[in-house]
Amino acid sequence: MGRKWALFVVIWQCAEAVNAVIREHVPDLSHLKAIAVQKTQKIKQNRRIKTMKALEKYVRSIPDFPQEGIIFRDITTVLQDADGFNLAIRELLKRLEGVDFDVMVGAESRGFIFGSPLAYELHKPFVLVRKKGKLPFKTVSEEYSLEYGTATLEMHTDSIKKGQRVVIVDDLIATGGTLECTAKLVERLGGEVVKILCLMELKGLNGRELLKKYNVDSVIAYEGK
Repeated sequence: MGRKWALFVVIWQCAEAVNAVIREHVPDLSHLKAIAVQKTQKIKQNRRIKTMKALEKYVRSIPDFPQEGIIFRDITTVLQDADGFNLAIRELLKRLEGVDFDVMVGAESRGFIFGSPLAYELHKPFVLVRKKGKLPFKTVSEEYSLEYGTATLEMHTDSIKKGQRVVIVDDLIATGGTLECTAKLVERLGGEVVKILCLMELKGLNGRELLKKYNVDSVIAYEGK
């Protein structure tokens, strides 16, 4: 027993000596790892910018509509071009990679356009959020503010089960009112909103501030209104 213990001590001392030599003569490579991470993030960011610019070509921008000073971002030109629509769906799908969720929700009406193909591709159920009075079964309702007045959205009471993880999809993040209202409906039914995903975002309207408690993402971001 004594010889084995002595041998163990010798091996341990040798290992410590080797580690000491390595620490003294091998340079610290942690900074290289940090540089690699930064480069990877930069590459991803450049790809996102490149994709955004490619998709922007399909969006028609109409100045002074619906009022002076507003640039209307028209998605009909994306939808009526097969390549543009395909690119939009592929880029939205990329932003759902690694997201663990059970149900996809889309708000009336353009949320249906983008949410349905995403749900189909990912083999997820798709739930409709509609304007008041449009759904035939029992509903839960939520009111939200408009520039001049209020509006109400509804969901079927059996559309979301308690504990389900939900992704909300729409075409645009503007003021965030419709998306926040949709998220509240999901939560009232016991669901958890794990991501809000839109094709476009108007940063000048500060919709993210209203949605700051959620994970929000978009493919195209416009600086103005």
